[in-house]
Amino acid sequence: MSPVPPPLPAIILDPIVRLALAEDLGRAGDLTTDATISPETKMSVVIAARQPGVIAGLDAATHALHLVDPAMQLSIEKPDGSAIVPGDVVGRLDGTARSILTAERTMLNFIGRLSGVATLTRKFVETIAHTDARIVCTRKTTPGHRALEKRAVRCGGGTAHRYGLDDAILIKDNHIAACGSIAEAMTRAKAYAGHLRMIEIEVDTLDQLEEALKFTPHAVLLDNMDTDMLRRAVAMIDGRVVAEASGGVNLSTVAAIAETGVDFISVGALTHSAPNLDVGLDVV
Repeated sequence: MSPVPPPLPAIILDPIVRLALAEDLGRAGDLTTDATISPETKMSVVIAARQPGVIAGLDAATHALHLVDPAMQLSIEKPDGSAIVPGDVVGRLDGTARSILTAERTMLNFIGRLSGVATLTRKFVETIAHTDARIVCTRKTTPGHRALEKRAVRCGGGTAHRYGLDDAILIKDNHIAACGSIAEAMTRAKAYAGHLRMIEIEVDTLDQLEEALKFTPHAVLLDNMDTDMLRRAVAMIDGRVVAEASGGVNLSTVAAIAETGVDFISVGALTHSAPNLDVGLDVV
């Protein structure tokens, strides 16, 4: 399983978290809290798990709290990557009631969403733990939240495919169609890429795979192949390049896919379909 990543740097977190707070606080701030809570009121609360899962997003939640009140501190008891069960205390807050109540929903939104991604990822990772295959996420992320969601995947034990269009060359079916052939697409890509730039090409038939292998890409994306075809593809590749399976992968099919011998399995559902994990803020 991949190690839990460090928190995202502030330069990445800050614009995302500021936008989340701004859409909640709007032009006038927290009217309810300002109207009902005196500035001197103190509170002690815990962030508590209501469902089993894997925690992620505490870096974003902490940053939100600090933007609302730089003097506040979140004492973390279950760090990102931790398995939790209902009733577990994830973190504790002691301080000004106004600050806690104003930051509450933004903090919980980040933790719930990102813990949901980490939890679903952990389920996929555990389902294929008897194989050597690894689970990777895709670019099917919430706009503006990719860094957060890909980090959450890593908290769940998965790893990232590309972070964006700028970190690798991935020739997909539409690129091939626009170029006219696999040979032309691969020839152009190899002429363009530097020595550190990886090239992966998507294929959906064994004939396409045979043609692609002539150009020795770094990896091949075996798209929407059934398990029999995947086994034959892995045999054809014979360890010469990285084999990645993709296309409609779910928890009921991923083990059989992993058992074909592929190296990686990309799962868009990790980020586009993960349910929110229920966490709440309780006064103690």
